[in-house]
Amino acid sequence: MTALAHGFANPVTEAQQVFHAAMNALAHPGRLQRLQSGLMPPRPLTPELAAIALALADHEAPIWLDADLAAAPGVADFLRFHTGAAVTADPGRAAFALISAPERPLPVDAFALGTAEFPDRSTTLVIAVSELSDRDGRLLRGPGIDERQNLRASPWPHDFADIIRRNGAIFPRGLDVLLVAPGSIVGLPRSTRFVEEA
Repeated sequence: MTALAHGFANPVTEAQQVFHAAMNALAHPGRLQRLQSGLMPPRPLTPELAAIALALADHEAPIWLDADLAAAPGVADFLRFHTGAAVTADPGRAAFALISAPERPLPVDAFALGTAEFPDRSTTLVIAVSELSDRDGRLLRGPGIDERQNLRASPWPHDFADIIRRNGAIFPRGLDVLLVAPGSIVGLPRSTRFVEEA
């Protein structure tokens, strides 16, 4: 059995479940949502990264891969086969950027940030981390957060503070972020800030 055979067992139902988890994550920044995936994609593409791509990307939503994913045999073919999306080397064309090595620098300046007329035409960063918790860590503020919301990610993505800071400076343009870990997902829309950066 080849890597290309490992897509969603029930594409409609599973894609809807993943889509729902991602939308809930963005609507409630920093709050953990359950994200289950039985996918077995080629490594280092994690099941969670693959699930988000299969649920959200399509022929109109190109995917950018970080260096580890781009160099891995079978990853691009797996994504093209199961999503119909183009895999682009140009981060400015990407609707979604899949990041498997969060400790490495990203081409933050090169991603699409949207325009004043169409701020939604920006790249969503989907970053795999080892662990997520909403019970401790850094304090968040912004729309969708009632009073206080904590977030801890291990490891923290290399460019995370810069991304959050830039979002604040150019809002409503900016980069939305989805953090995924085994079994869970957290959303940080471009309107989210760290409290200590207020």
